[in-house]
Amino acid sequence: MILRRFMRHRLAVAAAVILFLIVVGSLVGGRFWTYSYDEITDNYSTGPTWQHPMGTDGVGHDVLAMVLRGAQKSVQIMLLVAFFSTTFGVAIGAIAGFYRGFVDSLLMRLVDLVLTIPSLAVLLVLSRRVVGGGGGGWFWLAVIIAALVWTQIARIVRAEVLSVREKEYIEAARAAGAKDRRIILRHILPNIVGSIIVAATLTMAAAILIETTLSYLGLGVRVPDTSLGRLVADGQTAAQTRPWLFYFPGLVIIVIVLCVNFIGDGLRDAFDPKQTRVRA
Repeated sequence: MILRRFMRHRLAVAAAVILFLIVVGSLVGGRFWTYSYDEITDNYSTGPTWQHPMGTDGVGHDVLAMVLRGAQKSVQIMLLVAFFSTTFGVAIGAIAGFYRGFVDSLLMRLVDLVLTIPSLAVLLVLSRRVVGGGGGGWFWLAVIIAALVWTQIARIVRAEVLSVREKEYIEAARAAGAKDRRIILRHILPNIVGSIIVAATLTMAAAILIETTLSYLGLGVRVPDTSLGRLVADGQTAAQTRPWLFYFPGLVIIVIVLCVNFIGDGLRDAFDPKQTRVRA
């Protein structure tokens, strides 16, 4: 039923297809493209052609190859942030909402503490210290972002658990002798999975925008690697004379964020049992 509702949301379905193509293309497309992202060709600062669909930069790098590589790193960071923040946020929110009392107060004060931290300042400081020029730098960047964006998921899950834990089937499971862990994992979380998925999609959109901002400021993915935010930063000075260096990576960022938001909108409607109108 949920799948049928989602499939009737044409905009969300189209966004899912486009996002799937972007993710697959970014992860494996670079292996099949003619040029590597760090390969120098004989064409310098040429506009889009059949040989170079997105043109080349002043050094001779193929822009399409660089966009594929940049999208790969941006997508990897986005997925890792979604996984880490959702896992940790769900765990904290479920424990807080289920046990309430002192445990709830302690965990929610932790959430409040993280929310009071100036996220951008912390990201700027930590990314400068722990993100290197290659290797696993992007991985630690994802960990840092996830450590600061899990709080919204935790609060959403806590609110949902507080509502669900009072249902009759939870009381029946408790009366049957089910342990707390089984109640949380088998009876509560499956019934709030819709809210979790929607929150995760919103986190994905926020993650790629944060990564783009840091890379744009030169504090995200570092040379010799690249990301979409870094490509936008490198191409901004040539936006008037060689617009393909700026607009192609920027367009990919916009498309990814819009697709994620449209998918989240479709999932929210699909999981909502009171939703009767399907938007196109």
